[in-house]
Amino acid sequence: MTRTILIDPVTRIEGHAKITIQLNGAGAVEGARFHVVEYRGFEKFCEGRPFTEMAAITARICGICPVSHLLASAKTGDRILAVTIPPAAEKLRRLLNLAQITQSHALSFFHLSSPDFLLGWDSDPAKRNIFGLIAADPELARGGIRLRQFGQDLIERLGGRKIHAAWAVPGGVRTPLDPADREAIRARLPEAFATTNAALERFKGLLDGPLATEASTFGCFPSLFMGLVGADGRWEHYDGQLRLIDSDGAVLAEALPQQQISEALAEAVEPWTYLKFPYYKPLGPEAGSYRVGPLARLNVCEHIGTERADAELLELRERGGRVVTSSFHYHLARLIEILAALEAIELLLNDPEICATHVRAHAGVNAFEAVGVSEAPRGTLFHHYKVDANGLIEAVNLIIATGQNNRAMNRTITQIARQWIPPGAAEISEGLLNRVEAGIRCFDPCLSCSTHAAGQMPLHVQLIGPDGGMLQERWRQ
Repeated sequence: MTRTILIDPVTRIEGHAKITIQLNGAGAVEGARFHVVEYRGFEKFCEGRPFTEMAAITARICGICPVSHLLASAKTGDRILAVTIPPAAEKLRRLLNLAQITQSHALSFFHLSSPDFLLGWDSDPAKRNIFGLIAADPELARGGIRLRQFGQDLIERLGGRKIHAAWAVPGGVRTPLDPADREAIRARLPEAFATTNAALERFKGLLDGPLATEASTFGCFPSLFMGLVGADGRWEHYDGQLRLIDSDGAVLAEALPQQQISEALAEAVEPWTYLKFPYYKPLGPEAGSYRVGPLARLNVCEHIGTERADAELLELRERGGRVVTSSFHYHLARLIEILAALEAIELLLNDPEICATHVRAHAGVNAFEAVGVSEAPRGTLFHHYKVDANGLIEAVNLIIATGQNNRAMNRTITQIARQWIPPGAAEISEGLLNRVEAGIRCFDPCLSCSTHAAGQMPLHVQLIGPDGGMLQERWRQ
Protein backbone atom coordinates (compact mmCIF):
# COMPACT_ATOMS: atom_id res chain seq x y z
CA MET A 1 0.00 0.00 0.00
CA THR A 2 1.26 3.49 -0.87
CA ARG A 3 0.25 6.71 0.80
CA THR A 4 0.54 10.37 -0.06
CA ILE A 5 1.07 13.14 2.46
CA LEU A 6 -0.30 16.43 1.16
CA ILE A 7 0.81 19.79 2.61
CA ASP A 8 -1.46 22.44 1.13
CA PRO A 9 -0.79 25.33 1.33
CA VAL A 10 2.88 25.74 2.17
CA THR A 11 3.11 28.70 4.52
CA ARG A 12 5.43 31.65 5.17
CA ILE A 13 6.53 31.95 1.55
CA GLU A 14 5.57 34.56 -1.08
CA GLY A 15 2.80 32.89 -3.05
CA HIS A 16 0.86 29.65 -2.79
CA ALA A 17 2.00 26.06 -3.29
CA LYS A 18 1.59 22.59 -1.90
CA ILE A 19 3.85 19.64 -1.14
CA THR A 20 3.08 15.97 -1.67
CA ILE A 21 5.18 13.25 -0.07
CA GLN A 22 4.85 9.77 -1.54
CA LEU A 23 5.25 6.80 0.82
CA ASN A 24 5.84 3.29 -0.51
CA GLY A 25 4.27 0.08 0.68
CA ALA A 26 6.68 -0.15 3.61
CA GLY A 27 5.75 3.34 4.73
CA ALA A 28 9.13 4.82 3.77
CA VAL A 29 9.44 8.06 1.81
CA GLU A 30 9.65 7.32 -1.89
CA GLY A 31 9.81 10.91 -3.12
CA ALA A 32 8.46 14.42 -2.69
CA ARG A 33 7.20 17.12 -5.01
CA PHE A 34 6.88 20.86 -4.68
CA HIS A 35 3.81 21.96 -6.66
CA VAL A 36 3.36 25.58 -7.71
CA VAL A 37 -0.34 25.97 -8.37
CA GLU A 38 -0.45 29.58 -9.57
CA TYR A 39 0.01 30.78 -13.13
CA ARG A 40 1.57 34.22 -13.79
CA GLY A 41 1.19 34.80 -17.54
CA PHE A 42 3.14 38.05 -17.44
CA GLU A 43 5.11 37.28 -20.57
CA LYS A 44 1.97 37.05 -22.68
CA PHE A 45 0.10 40.18 -21.67
CA CYS A 46 3.24 42.34 -22.07
CA GLU A 47 3.15 41.75 -25.82
CA GLY A 48 2.28 44.90 -27.73
CA ARG A 49 3.46 47.28 -25.01
CA PRO A 50 6.29 49.77 -25.62
CA PHE A 51 9.56 48.46 -24.21
CA THR A 52 9.96 51.79 -22.38
CA GLU A 53 6.99 50.81 -20.19
CA MET A 54 8.33 47.37 -19.30
CA ALA A 55 10.33 48.43 -16.24
CA ALA A 56 7.24 49.92 -14.59
CA ILE A 57 5.00 47.05 -15.71
CA THR A 58 7.22 44.17 -14.65
CA ALA A 59 7.93 45.79 -11.28
CA ARG A 60 4.26 45.02 -10.59
CA ILE A 61 4.96 41.30 -10.82
CA CYS A 62 5.99 41.33 -7.17
CA GLY A 63 5.33 43.39 -4.07
CA ILE A 64 8.39 41.93 -2.32
CA CYS A 65 11.05 42.29 -5.04
CA PRO A 66 9.79 44.95 -7.49
CA VAL A 67 13.27 46.51 -7.62
CA SER A 68 14.69 43.29 -9.08
CA HIS A 69 12.35 43.33 -12.09
CA LEU A 70 12.71 47.10 -12.40
CA LEU A 71 16.48 46.85 -12.77
CA ALA A 72 16.55 43.77 -15.03
CA SER A 73 14.01 45.41 -17.32
CA ALA A 74 15.83 48.76 -17.36
CA LYS A 75 19.08 46.98 -18.25
CA THR A 76 17.30 45.23 -21.13
CA GLY A 77 16.08 48.64 -22.27
CA ASP A 78 19.62 50.01 -22.13
CA ARG A 79 20.67 47.38 -24.65
CA ILE A 80 17.70 48.06 -26.93
CA LEU A 81 18.73 51.73 -26.93
CA ALA A 82 22.41 50.63 -27.26
CA VAL A 83 23.51 53.26 -24.74
CA THR A 84 26.01 53.43 -21.90
CA ILE A 85 24.20 54.97 -18.96
CA PRO A 86 25.83 57.85 -17.01
CA PRO A 87 28.20 56.75 -14.22
CA ALA A 88 26.03 58.33 -11.53
CA ALA A 89 23.00 56.41 -12.83
CA GLU A 90 24.81 53.08 -12.52
CA LYS A 91 25.86 53.90 -8.97
CA LEU A 92 22.31 54.90 -8.07
CA ARG A 93 20.94 51.67 -9.55
CA ARG A 94 23.49 49.76 -7.50
CA LEU A 95 22.39 51.65 -4.39
CA LEU A 96 18.78 50.73 -5.13
CA ASN A 97 19.62 47.04 -5.54
CA LEU A 98 21.62 47.00 -2.31
CA ALA A 99 18.60 48.44 -0.51
CA GLN A 100 16.45 45.74 -2.10
CA ILE A 101 18.81 42.97 -1.00
CA THR A 102 18.82 44.36 2.54
CA GLN A 103 15.06 44.65 2.95
CA SER A 104 14.24 41.34 1.23
CA HIS A 105 16.85 39.31 3.12
CA ALA A 106 15.70 40.90 6.39
CA LEU A 107 12.13 39.88 5.61
CA SER A 108 13.20 36.33 4.80
CA PHE A 109 15.40 35.80 7.83
CA PHE A 110 13.62 37.68 10.61
CA HIS A 111 9.97 37.45 9.56
CA LEU A 112 9.66 34.14 7.71
CA SER A 113 12.41 31.81 8.92
CA SER A 114 13.70 32.83 12.35
CA PRO A 115 10.47 31.76 14.14
CA ASP A 116 11.47 28.17 13.28
CA PHE A 117 14.93 28.58 14.80
CA LEU A 118 14.02 30.62 17.85
CA LEU A 119 10.56 29.34 18.78
CA GLY A 120 11.10 25.69 17.87
CA TRP A 121 9.99 23.31 15.14
CA ASP A 122 7.26 21.86 17.36
CA SER A 123 5.98 25.16 18.74
CA ASP A 124 2.35 26.23 18.31
CA PRO A 125 1.93 27.08 14.59
CA ALA A 126 -0.47 29.90 15.48
CA LYS A 127 2.39 31.60 17.32
CA ARG A 128 5.32 30.45 15.16
CA ASN A 129 5.53 33.70 13.16
CA ILE A 130 6.77 37.26 13.49
CA PHE A 131 4.11 38.05 16.09
CA GLY A 132 5.17 35.14 18.26
CA LEU A 133 8.78 36.25 17.83
CA ILE A 134 7.89 39.76 19.00
CA ALA A 135 6.42 38.27 22.17
CA ALA A 136 9.35 35.91 22.77
CA ASP A 137 12.29 38.12 21.73
CA PRO A 138 11.15 41.71 21.22
CA GLU A 139 14.67 43.13 20.80
CA LEU A 140 15.59 40.78 17.95
CA ALA A 141 12.18 41.15 16.28
CA ARG A 142 12.31 44.93 16.52
CA GLY A 143 15.82 44.93 15.06
CA GLY A 144 14.68 42.82 12.12
CA ILE A 145 11.70 45.06 11.46
CA ARG A 146 13.90 48.17 11.63
CA LEU A 147 16.51 46.61 9.34
CA ARG A 148 13.91 45.90 6.69
CA GLN A 149 12.53 49.41 7.18
CA PHE A 150 16.03 50.80 6.55
CA GLY A 151 16.14 49.13 3.13
CA GLN A 152 12.63 50.23 2.26
CA ASP A 153 13.36 53.80 3.34
CA LEU A 154 16.39 53.93 1.04
CA ILE A 155 14.25 52.62 -1.84
CA GLU A 156 11.64 55.31 -1.14
CA ARG A 157 14.20 58.11 -0.96
CA LEU A 158 15.63 57.08 -4.32
CA GLY A 159 12.48 56.16 -6.21
CA GLY A 160 9.72 58.04 -4.41
CA ARG A 161 7.91 54.88 -3.25
CA LYS A 162 8.76 51.84 -1.14
CA ILE A 163 6.95 49.49 -3.54
CA HIS A 164 6.68 49.63 -7.34
CA ALA A 165 8.82 52.75 -7.72
CA ALA A 166 9.15 53.21 -11.50
CA TRP A 167 12.44 55.06 -11.10
CA ALA A 168 14.96 53.05 -13.11
CA VAL A 169 14.28 53.45 -16.83
CA PRO A 170 16.04 52.52 -20.08
CA GLY A 171 19.02 54.87 -20.22
CA GLY A 172 19.45 55.38 -16.48
CA VAL A 173 17.21 56.68 -13.69
CA ARG A 174 14.59 59.41 -13.52
CA THR A 175 15.97 61.60 -10.74
CA PRO A 176 19.27 62.10 -8.88
CA LEU A 177 19.83 61.52 -5.16
CA ASP A 178 19.09 64.49 -2.91
CA PRO A 179 22.05 65.25 -0.60
CA ALA A 180 19.65 65.50 2.35
CA ASP A 181 18.43 61.96 1.65
CA ARG A 182 22.03 60.75 1.50
CA GLU A 183 22.68 62.13 4.99
CA ALA A 184 19.45 60.66 6.37
CA ILE A 185 20.37 57.18 5.13
CA ARG A 186 23.95 57.49 6.37
CA ALA A 187 22.66 58.31 9.87
CA ARG A 188 20.81 54.98 10.08
CA LEU A 189 23.72 52.77 9.06
CA PRO A 190 25.15 52.19 12.58
CA GLU A 191 21.87 50.68 13.79
CA ALA A 192 21.61 48.49 10.67
CA PHE A 193 25.16 47.21 11.19
CA ALA A 194 24.47 46.46 14.86
CA THR A 195 21.33 44.46 14.08
CA THR A 196 23.07 42.45 11.36
CA ASN A 197 26.10 41.67 13.53
CA ALA A 198 23.86 40.54 16.40
CA ALA A 199 21.83 38.28 14.10
CA LEU A 200 25.00 36.76 12.64
CA GLU A 201 26.39 35.89 16.06
CA ARG A 202 23.04 34.51 17.22
CA PHE A 203 22.54 32.33 14.15
CA LYS A 204 26.12 31.02 14.06
CA GLY A 205 25.70 29.99 17.69
CA LEU A 206 22.58 28.03 16.75
CA LEU A 207 24.42 26.34 13.87
CA ASP A 208 27.06 25.17 16.30
CA GLY A 209 24.38 23.75 18.58
CA PRO A 210 20.70 22.92 18.07
CA LEU A 211 20.69 23.50 14.29
CA ALA A 212 23.67 21.28 13.45
CA THR A 213 21.41 18.46 12.24
CA GLU A 214 19.42 20.75 9.97
CA ALA A 215 22.61 22.04 8.39
CA SER A 216 23.47 18.51 7.28
CA THR A 217 19.98 17.36 6.20
CA PHE A 218 18.22 20.40 4.71
CA GLY A 219 19.12 20.15 1.04
CA CYS A 220 22.73 19.07 1.47
CA PHE A 221 23.79 17.66 -1.90
CA PRO A 222 26.18 18.46 -4.77
CA SER A 223 24.92 20.67 -7.60
CA LEU A 224 25.99 23.43 -9.93
CA PHE A 225 25.89 27.07 -8.78
CA MET A 226 25.47 30.19 -10.92
CA GLY A 227 25.77 33.91 -10.30
CA LEU A 228 27.30 37.17 -11.45
CA VAL A 229 30.90 37.98 -10.56
CA GLY A 230 32.79 41.22 -11.01
CA ALA A 231 36.43 41.99 -11.72
CA ASP A 232 38.84 39.46 -10.17
CA GLY A 233 35.93 37.25 -9.19
CA ARG A 234 34.51 39.81 -6.77
CA TRP A 235 31.00 39.40 -5.35
CA GLU A 236 28.54 41.11 -7.69
CA HIS A 237 24.83 41.94 -7.55
CA TYR A 238 24.15 44.22 -10.52
CA ASP A 239 26.52 43.65 -13.43
CA GLY A 240 29.51 41.52 -14.44
CA GLN A 241 30.01 38.06 -15.92
CA LEU A 242 27.83 34.99 -15.37
CA ARG A 243 29.92 32.26 -13.76
CA LEU A 244 28.86 28.61 -13.43
CA ILE A 245 30.72 26.24 -11.09
CA ASP A 246 30.28 22.69 -9.83
CA SER A 247 30.21 21.56 -6.21
CA ASP A 248 33.99 21.00 -6.25
CA GLY A 249 34.60 24.60 -7.26
CA ALA A 250 35.59 23.84 -10.85
CA VAL A 251 34.50 26.61 -13.22
CA LEU A 252 32.32 25.16 -15.98
CA ALA A 253 31.69 28.52 -17.63
CA GLU A 254 33.53 31.72 -16.76
CA ALA A 255 31.27 33.98 -18.81
CA LEU A 256 27.96 32.53 -20.01
CA PRO A 257 26.72 34.46 -23.08
CA GLN A 258 24.16 36.81 -21.58
CA GLN A 259 22.80 38.13 -24.88
CA GLN A 260 22.46 34.58 -26.21
CA ILE A 261 21.42 33.03 -22.92
CA SER A 262 19.02 30.62 -24.62
CA GLU A 263 22.09 28.92 -26.13
CA ALA A 264 23.38 28.11 -22.64
CA LEU A 265 20.21 27.60 -20.62
CA ALA A 266 17.00 25.69 -21.36
CA GLU A 267 13.77 25.28 -19.38
CA ALA A 268 12.21 21.88 -18.76
CA VAL A 269 8.55 21.51 -17.80
CA GLU A 270 6.59 18.97 -15.76
CA PRO A 271 2.81 18.33 -15.83
CA TRP A 272 2.44 18.67 -12.03
CA THR A 273 3.66 22.25 -11.58
CA TYR A 274 3.54 25.62 -13.34
CA LEU A 275 7.11 26.35 -12.27
CA LYS A 276 9.71 25.52 -14.93
CA PHE A 277 13.06 23.77 -14.40
CA PRO A 278 15.92 25.75 -16.00
CA TYR A 279 19.19 23.89 -16.58
CA TYR A 280 22.59 24.22 -18.21
CA LYS A 281 22.08 22.86 -21.72
CA PRO A 282 25.39 21.01 -22.26
CA LEU A 283 24.74 18.76 -19.23
CA GLY A 284 21.00 18.13 -19.61
CA PRO A 285 18.05 18.62 -17.21
CA GLU A 286 19.35 16.54 -14.30
CA ALA A 287 23.14 17.01 -14.27
CA GLY A 288 22.71 20.58 -15.54
CA SER A 289 20.43 21.76 -12.74
CA TYR A 290 21.92 24.54 -10.66
CA ARG A 291 21.23 26.75 -7.68
CA VAL A 292 21.16 30.56 -7.60
CA GLY A 293 20.71 33.14 -4.85
CA PRO A 294 22.76 34.28 -1.86
CA LEU A 295 24.52 30.97 -1.26
CA ALA A 296 25.31 30.58 -4.96
CA ARG A 297 26.68 34.13 -5.17
CA LEU A 298 28.99 33.47 -2.22
CA ASN A 299 30.06 30.17 -3.76
CA VAL A 300 30.90 31.54 -7.22
CA CYS A 301 32.77 34.64 -6.04
CA GLU A 302 36.42 34.69 -4.96
CA HIS A 303 35.89 37.42 -2.38
CA ILE A 304 33.34 40.11 -1.50
CA GLY A 305 35.65 43.09 -1.38
CA THR A 306 34.62 44.64 1.94
CA GLU A 307 36.39 43.97 5.22
CA ARG A 308 33.65 42.69 7.51
CA ALA A 309 31.77 40.67 4.90
CA ASP A 310 35.01 39.04 3.70
CA ALA A 311 35.73 37.90 7.26
CA GLU A 312 32.25 36.32 7.45
CA LEU A 313 32.72 34.70 4.03
CA LEU A 314 35.97 33.12 5.22
CA GLU A 315 34.21 31.76 8.30
CA LEU A 316 31.37 30.38 6.16
CA ARG A 317 33.91 28.48 4.04
CA GLU A 318 35.67 27.19 7.14
CA ARG A 319 32.29 25.90 8.28
CA GLY A 320 31.01 24.39 5.02
CA GLY A 321 33.95 24.11 2.62
CA ARG A 322 35.05 26.21 -0.35
CA VAL A 323 31.73 25.43 -2.02
CA VAL A 324 28.97 25.20 0.59
CA THR A 325 26.39 22.63 -0.54
CA SER A 326 23.90 22.71 2.34
CA SER A 327 20.79 24.68 1.39
CA PHE A 328 20.25 25.44 5.08
CA HIS A 329 23.22 27.80 4.82
CA TYR A 330 21.15 30.05 2.54
CA HIS A 331 20.05 31.67 5.82
CA LEU A 332 23.63 32.42 6.87
CA ALA A 333 24.45 33.59 3.34
CA ARG A 334 21.58 36.11 3.54
CA LEU A 335 22.97 37.64 6.70
CA ILE A 336 26.44 37.86 5.15
CA GLU A 337 24.98 39.54 2.07
CA ILE A 338 23.13 42.05 4.25
CA LEU A 339 26.46 42.92 5.85
CA ALA A 340 28.09 43.19 2.41
CA ALA A 341 25.22 45.37 1.18
CA LEU A 342 25.50 47.73 4.16
CA GLU A 343 29.26 48.11 3.62
CA ALA A 344 28.68 48.78 -0.09
CA ILE A 345 25.93 51.30 0.69
CA GLU A 346 28.33 53.13 3.02
CA LEU A 347 30.97 53.30 0.28
CA LEU A 348 28.50 54.56 -2.33
CA LEU A 349 27.12 57.23 0.00
CA ASN A 350 30.67 58.49 0.44
CA ASP A 351 31.24 58.61 -3.33
CA PRO A 352 31.28 62.29 -4.44
CA GLU A 353 29.57 61.34 -7.72
CA ILE A 354 26.52 59.77 -6.05
CA CYS A 355 24.59 63.07 -6.07
CA ALA A 356 25.53 64.04 -9.64
CA THR A 357 22.57 65.30 -11.68
CA HIS A 358 23.35 63.74 -15.08
CA VAL A 359 21.54 60.42 -14.64
CA ARG A 360 19.96 59.50 -17.97
CA ALA A 361 21.00 58.84 -21.58
CA HIS A 362 18.51 59.16 -24.44
CA ALA A 363 18.31 57.28 -27.75
CA GLY A 364 15.92 55.45 -30.04
CA VAL A 365 15.55 51.77 -30.88
CA ASN A 366 18.94 50.46 -31.97
CA ALA A 367 18.50 46.75 -31.29
CA PHE A 368 15.51 44.46 -31.74
CA GLU A 369 16.43 41.84 -29.16
CA ALA A 370 18.15 42.13 -25.80
CA VAL A 371 18.64 40.39 -22.45
CA GLY A 372 18.99 42.17 -19.12
CA VAL A 373 20.60 40.28 -16.23
CA SER A 374 20.67 41.32 -12.60
CA GLU A 375 20.91 39.61 -9.22
CA ALA A 376 17.62 39.60 -7.34
CA PRO A 377 17.76 38.70 -3.64
CA ARG A 378 16.62 35.19 -4.57
CA GLY A 379 19.09 34.80 -7.43
CA THR A 380 19.94 35.62 -11.02
CA LEU A 381 17.08 37.22 -12.96
CA PHE A 382 16.81 37.35 -16.76
CA HIS A 383 14.57 39.61 -18.83
CA HIS A 384 14.62 38.71 -22.54
CA TYR A 385 12.71 41.02 -24.93
CA LYS A 386 12.13 41.14 -28.67
CA VAL A 387 10.78 44.40 -30.14
CA ASP A 388 9.76 45.75 -33.52
CA ALA A 389 11.05 48.91 -35.21
CA ASN A 390 8.63 51.01 -33.16
CA GLY A 391 9.85 49.55 -29.90
CA LEU A 392 6.71 47.47 -29.28
CA ILE A 393 7.20 44.18 -27.48
CA GLU A 394 6.86 41.12 -29.72
CA ALA A 395 8.00 38.47 -27.23
CA VAL A 396 9.07 38.28 -23.58
CA ASN A 397 10.72 35.56 -21.54
CA LEU A 398 11.45 35.97 -17.86
CA ILE A 399 13.71 33.42 -16.16
CA ILE A 400 12.99 33.84 -12.47
CA ALA A 401 15.40 32.88 -9.69
CA THR A 402 12.87 30.64 -7.93
CA GLY A 403 12.43 28.59 -11.11
CA GLN A 404 16.18 28.08 -11.33
CA ASN A 405 16.10 26.70 -7.79
CA ASN A 406 13.09 24.49 -8.53
CA ARG A 407 14.85 21.15 -8.91
CA ALA A 408 16.96 21.88 -5.83
CA MET A 409 13.83 22.61 -3.82
CA ASN A 410 12.32 19.28 -4.84
CA ARG A 411 15.53 17.46 -3.88
CA THR A 412 15.62 19.34 -0.58
CA ILE A 413 12.14 18.35 0.58
CA THR A 414 12.78 14.73 -0.43
CA GLN A 415 15.96 14.65 1.65
CA ILE A 416 14.23 16.21 4.65
CA ALA A 417 11.26 13.86 4.42
CA ARG A 418 13.52 10.81 4.30
CA GLN A 419 15.44 12.07 7.32
CA TRP A 420 12.51 13.05 9.52
CA ILE A 421 9.62 10.77 8.55
CA PRO A 422 10.50 7.27 9.81
CA PRO A 423 9.25 4.21 7.88
CA GLY A 424 5.85 3.10 9.04
CA ALA A 425 5.20 6.28 11.02
CA ALA A 426 1.62 6.17 12.21
CA GLU A 427 1.50 9.86 13.06
CA ILE A 428 3.17 12.76 11.27
CA SER A 429 4.07 15.35 13.88
CA GLU A 430 3.78 19.10 13.51
CA GLY A 431 7.55 19.44 13.78
CA LEU A 432 8.20 17.02 10.93
CA LEU A 433 5.76 18.78 8.64
CA ASN A 434 7.22 22.16 9.52
CA ARG A 435 10.73 20.96 8.68
CA VAL A 436 9.57 19.98 5.20
CA GLU A 437 8.05 23.44 4.73
CA ALA A 438 11.22 25.02 6.15
CA GLY A 439 13.24 23.26 3.47
CA ILE A 440 11.38 25.35 0.91
CA ARG A 441 11.82 28.50 2.99
CA CYS A 442 15.61 28.05 2.79
CA PHE A 443 15.32 29.28 -0.80
CA ASP A 444 12.91 32.11 0.10
CA PRO A 445 10.82 31.35 -3.00
CA CYS A 446 8.69 33.99 -4.70
CA LEU A 447 6.16 31.85 -6.52
CA SER A 448 3.56 34.12 -8.00
CA CYS A 449 5.64 37.19 -7.12
CA SER A 450 2.95 38.43 -4.75
CA THR A 451 2.56 39.21 -1.05
CA HIS A 452 0.25 37.62 1.46
CA ALA A 453 -0.69 38.12 5.08
CA ALA A 454 1.31 36.82 8.02
CA GLY A 455 -0.42 35.27 10.99
CA GLN A 456 -2.19 31.94 11.32
CA MET A 457 -0.72 29.15 9.22
CA PRO A 458 -3.44 26.99 7.60
CA LEU A 459 -2.32 23.48 6.72
CA HIS A 460 -4.26 20.55 5.27
CA VAL A 461 -2.62 17.10 5.36
CA GLN A 462 -4.10 14.01 3.72
CA LEU A 463 -2.88 10.42 3.62
CA ILE A 464 -4.36 8.72 0.58
CA GLY A 465 -4.27 5.00 -0.20
CA PRO A 466 -3.61 3.42 -3.61
CA ASP A 467 -7.36 3.11 -4.23
CA GLY A 468 -7.85 6.85 -3.68
CA GLY A 469 -9.45 6.35 -0.29
CA MET A 470 -8.67 8.65 2.63
CA LEU A 471 -6.46 6.99 5.23
CA GLN A 472 -5.85 9.98 7.45
CA GLU A 473 -6.70 13.66 7.37
CA ARG A 474 -5.42 16.54 9.47
CA TRP A 475 -6.33 20.20 9.46
CA ARG A 476 -4.32 23.03 10.97
CA GLN A 477 -6.14 26.35 11.17
